[in-house]
Amino acid sequence: MTEAEEKALSMNRWRLVLGSQSDRELDFSGDERELQSFMDMEELLDYLYSRADGDDVRQGSGESAQRTAGQGKSKLTAAKWINKVRELFPKQTAEVLEKHALDEFGLTELLTDKKVLEKMTPNMDLLKTILQLRHLMRGEVVETAKKIAAQVADELRQKLENSVRRSILGRIDRNSSSPVHSARNLDIKKTIRRNLKNYDSESGQLMLKEIYFSNRVKRFSNKRVIIAIDESGSMAGSVIYSAVMAQIISKLPFAEVKLVIFDTAVVDLSEHAEDPAEVLMSVQLGGGTYIDKAMTYCEQLISTPSQTVVICVTDLFEGGNVDRLLNVSNNIITSGAKLSYLTALDENANAAFNRPLGQKLADMGAFVGAMTPDQLGGYIGRVFG
Repeated sequence: MTEAEEKALSMNRWRLVLGSQSDRELDFSGDERELQSFMDMEELLDYLYSRADGDDVRQGSGESAQRTAGQGKSKLTAAKWINKVRELFPKQTAEVLEKHALDEFGLTELLTDKKVLEKMTPNMDLLKTILQLRHLMRGEVVETAKKIAAQVADELRQKLENSVRRSILGRIDRNSSSPVHSARNLDIKKTIRRNLKNYDSESGQLMLKEIYFSNRVKRFSNKRVIIAIDESGSMAGSVIYSAVMAQIISKLPFAEVKLVIFDTAVVDLSEHAEDPAEVLMSVQLGGGTYIDKAMTYCEQLISTPSQTVVICVTDLFEGGNVDRLLNVSNNIITSGAKLSYLTALDENANAAFNRPLGQKLADMGAFVGAMTPDQLGGYIGRVFG
């Protein structure tokens, strides 16, 4: 590319940044194909970013509307917008524009049109937005959204499942030896201790005449794991990971999962614990939060306390009765069941939660804390410990 071509490209990009209102001061340059491409990109950006000033280019107003009409361009719709964005911009840029459209400018048509939704890239951000806009979806759009939820959840399960299973099924029994000689079963401390008598002081070397390997524990008593998920608006990421966690645990041969979601009401989704997409599409983010009501319901599901774990995923901003929540939590702990309050379960685990209430629950013996997905395997391993 020549210096003149580089300068022209740079000026065209600045024109896109400045927007169509700069057309009198700065024109696009290039051949006919390049001009059309940049004009199309500008139209796409106008469609989105003119909303920042409360101006909707779809309705048409001012000089921008007159110019568009004069060029004979068709009126943009969400479906046309997303198709052209993916055609004209690099993939990474297109995804940024989609995120801005959803998060900042409320372009909800992207998720309420089946054909548009099918073109979106399935990822955590998209799934979070789907959960927030689930109430706007109807008919075939819901089924398309459910497929996206299933794909994202399955990708998360594949990332998390190995660490969870390794944490639970791969714990080492240091008290018995294993006939299986592998590096991961090597008992280094026992091997050194038993061979100390073979230490050669002249050479300063420890002669290993016997090497010891440990068994891995694979026997577990059956446990009932009760998971309560707060579906308030701030918990989108935690809700997604919680649904995947429930699926992973439900597949363990020695675990029975009871799964509930709650806001001001409690809904038992235990029969769908192995299907996170079904769970996620049942969520309606927002509304009040009655944690006390959810925990009272969970207490009723406890039959053998010593073999029961109760996990509540919530930010602990109680909209119900705090004293009743503290009482029922204390009852669960004193019964012999394990109780955990996960204040966040997502990529950042920067939880904004009710710390005074969390401290009271921790003081009575509950586990209270935020957790990243990478920590999930070890946490579930301790649950079954």
